[in-house]
Amino acid sequence: MMEKLTIQEEQAMQVIWKTGEGNIKLFLDNMEGQKPPYTTLASTVKNLEKKGLLESRLMGNTYLYRPAVTEEDYKKQFMNGVVKDYFDNSYKQLVNFFVEQKKLSPKELKDIINMIENEGKK
Repeated sequence: MMEKLTIQEEQAMQVIWKTGEGNIKLFLDNMEGQKPPYTTLASTVKNLEKKGLLESRLMGNTYLYRPAVTEEDYKKQFMNGVVKDYFDNSYKQLVNFFVEQKKLSPKELKDIINMIENEGKK
């Protein structure tokens, strides 16, 4: 089971997935909105490496980091955790929650059903 990320770690991972391989400065340059201080990002990246989400290599005197996990795999693990922890391991309950919260319209539900039905035809 993958460790849950802090908001800061998630923001860093989003940028690193977008960037591919790079150093802290490049990740910082690619961040949008309110950027953390360099040292904060550097320690966040170190934590992500400890958690096994990043790999690093030394090039000259700079460390280059790259994702050790794809965004797709992370999302899959994360969603499985959410469904297990909050929805009794039931995706039906998860969808029901979004319907009750008015986050899914009938049209969107129909689109989802079509996606599921078409997935079986591939």
